[in-house]
Amino acid sequence: MEKLPTLLPFEKMKREIFVRKDIESSDKFGEYPEKRSTEALINYGIVNIDKPRGPTSHQVSYYVQKILGIDKSGHSGTLDPNVTGVLAIATGNATKVVQALLTAGKEYVCLMHIHKDIDETKIREAVMSFVGKIRQLPPIKSAVKRELRYRKVYYIEVMEIDGKDVLFKVGCQAGTYIRKLVHDIGQKLGCGAHMAELRRTKAGPFNESAEICTLQDLSDAMYYYKEEKNDKYLRKLIQPIEKGIEHLAKVWVIDTCVNTLCNGASLKVPGVSKVESDIQTGDSVAIMTLKNELIGFGKAEMISREMQKQERGIAVKMQRIFMHPGIYPKIEKKE
Repeated sequence: MEKLPTLLPFEKMKREIFVRKDIESSDKFGEYPEKRSTEALINYGIVNIDKPRGPTSHQVSYYVQKILGIDKSGHSGTLDPNVTGVLAIATGNATKVVQALLTAGKEYVCLMHIHKDIDETKIREAVMSFVGKIRQLPPIKSAVKRELRYRKVYYIEVMEIDGKDVLFKVGCQAGTYIRKLVHDIGQKLGCGAHMAELRRTKAGPFNESAEICTLQDLSDAMYYYKEEKNDKYLRKLIQPIEKGIEHLAKVWVIDTCVNTLCNGASLKVPGVSKVESDIQTGDSVAIMTLKNELIGFGKAEMISREMQKQERGIAVKMQRIFMHPGIYPKIEKKE
């Protein structure tokens, strides 16, 4: 059987950059994300926690607060207490960036136990039949209204079959219940099945990379920072807020436009410097400075080429703003 690529949609997409105004940002305003101070990162960053079995996602988020000495944080999508793996925690003023991560694609590795012996070929056929658009009725114990809804399974890879135990990897749309997927596979096989173990391996741009860390790793890094004045380890673990929007299409704006956006205005075409390809009307996009700082999110009102070519009109309606006014002051045009 042909092996499908195990990539989430944004990982497969190779976007071009269309330039509208080829200009540079002034060194007088803003700051490149990688040059932010360690204290700034602590209060405006994201930690990729390897969630252990036992605590809830909310509890893990609270532990991060206590370790870093901050008063708020938010996580990238609930994992059941017995589920382990990737749990991105946004810190301090970056907390609301998790809204972009909640809707991002996810990947899991699941151990499914089938309730009777089935031929391997039939198992693989049953599992692979769930690739594509599926209908799911959320479990009784779930955080959403219990009604049939469609979700998309991007890929499934059967990694190993050992008797009644099936290990598989699945990439899926946010809000897909893997426990329910396993139950439905069991129904398809006519014998029943249940989820024995589950680990999340991707949540949007976060995965099991070198930056993933345990709560103990984070605690140790914070100790070195506070007691030894060594921020090397902490800066490796706390990533800039911009990491949380790597999966979104981006629009970069000129310096003189930034402050207006920070005050809630929509992005108009003359303010666009460059834009990534394949943006469709209605898509969620990240609005960036030319230093690659996140200004906020918005909904595209034009496709990419229109943002590049049009002379006027609203390109993006802002929905969530992160950058504070005054960082890029309004520059008055000379008469």
